[in-house]
Amino acid sequence: MNTTQISSPQQDATALVGRLLLAALFVLAGINKIGAAEGMTGYIASAGLPAPELIFYATVALEIGGGLLLAVGLKARYAAAALGLFSIAAAVLFHNNFAEQAEITSFLKNFAIGGGMFMVAAFGPGRYSIDRG
Repeated sequence: MNTTQISSPQQDATALVGRLLLAALFVLAGINKIGAAEGMTGYIASAGLPAPELIFYATVALEIGGGLLLAVGLKARYAAAALGLFSIAAAVLFHNNFAEQAEITSFLKNFAIGGGMFMVAAFGPGRYSIDRG
């Protein structure tokens, strides 16, 4: 069975656009968190998580670093897997009040973003990337 898949230029261009759109979400979220460190650490602590400051800085590093890696396609499969797991964890830990429609929507959006990330992890970043698939 041949597992080599040849992609068309259109598929690779679509993969690039998808990666850039997903990456933008995380890079911008990470940058925006920097200016709100105190509020974000309080929010993390309110969820009952230990070491909220450490989690805050790890989150910012993952969102910005992982987002940039995803955007350029360097170790994109690993970055996408990490961001996908992060998205699912954020949904479960922070968007679990299903009595509010906005929380249900945020929960489902995080799951959808996680799904997109798992697609990148499974199928690679495409030819228009540093790793070239």
